[in-house]
Amino acid sequence: MYIAQAFNTLHDWWRYIIGVFIIVVGVFIGQVPFTAAVMIKAFKDGKNPSELNQSVMMSYLEPNLNLFLMLLSFAVGLVALLLVTKYLHKQSFTQLTTSRKQIDWKRVLFIFFFWGIISSGLVIVDYYMTPENYELNFQLKPFIILCIIAIIFVPLQTSFEEYMFRGYLMQGIGVSTITKRFPLVLGYILLVVLVLIYSNSLETISFVFGILEFLLLFALGVFIFNSKHIDRLMNSNIYNRIYYILRRNSTPLIITSAVFGLLHIANPEVEKLGPMIMVYYIGTGLFLGIMTLMDEGMELSLGFHAANNLFTALLVTADWTAFQTHSILKDMSDPSETALSEIFVPVFIVFPIILFILSRIYKWTGWKEKLFGKVEEPALLTSEIDTIGHGTDI
Repeated sequence: MYIAQAFNTLHDWWRYIIGVFIIVVGVFIGQVPFTAAVMIKAFKDGKNPSELNQSVMMSYLEPNLNLFLMLLSFAVGLVALLLVTKYLHKQSFTQLTTSRKQIDWKRVLFIFFFWGIISSGLVIVDYYMTPENYELNFQLKPFIILCIIAIIFVPLQTSFEEYMFRGYLMQGIGVSTITKRFPLVLGYILLVVLVLIYSNSLETISFVFGILEFLLLFALGVFIFNSKHIDRLMNSNIYNRIYYILRRNSTPLIITSAVFGLLHIANPEVEKLGPMIMVYYIGTGLFLGIMTLMDEGMELSLGFHAANNLFTALLVTADWTAFQTHSILKDMSDPSETALSEIFVPVFIVFPIILFILSRIYKWTGWKEKLFGKVEEPALLTSEIDTIGHGTDI
């Protein structure tokens, strides 16, 4: 099993907390050049950088420079992630990628060209059927520069997201579900997220209020995890039932898909299409996660994600998308008119068909076990116990 592979590495829960922190710091470091470039241009234009919202910042620079600097943060994040898995978890690149003895690059290339051809074909068909919705955007020199940037950095961006969500977090959350305090920790994290979302929705919030909020959440966490009543709670029938339900492969699948989708909430598409677009983002996360669990590796999700973003960046752009590039075409249609079909058709029709085709090609079996089976720690030889880290109670 793909998730169970993490048991053969240093998989203590605190390592994943430290690892995520290091990776996030790496991403923020990678964002420094982009932020600096935006600030410099704003000052030159006589504008206050603090007045630029997220949507404006993502399209403020020259498209090729903007794309390069945006993707640079993901490249730095990918380096940080690979260093974390190698040195903090003693996990090989192959173990993080697949349950096979070697990475199957044929799978990566197959799905890359399979989806690349299909997605490009759909754009071309739509262009000839509704030419009024498109504007020719092709300029040779900027397009050549775009190709160089996109071919190098887009796969790094998509690989970072796949290794983070379908790899590192999928395995990390999966192995953590065997600890008895996992439901308690998950509940506390959800509470913190809800409180933060509520506080961020307030029109005015003082610095003092923010500090008090942090201290109260911290104190609540200390109280919960050190209370004398915790053992009694964890031995209750209700808690054991919840623990039994969550100790499944579906738990990391759902959590990583939800987080993957919610992290796209700052994209310009959300502002243009509304919160309904989250169905597409979360649904895409579920699609890639199912693909990973059923195929016992990330090869297919790596290839699909790379093809999806790369061919999109080269073929078509729009004023309301995250990737605004010197692509061949520019979509001039009103996205609100086709929002429902663009969101629901891929998630509920196209993705299931692709999963069906892949299941036939790669002869997937045991759907129930792979998607909803219980997470089990494989038996270790006595000689291995001293050299391999064990999951400890949270």
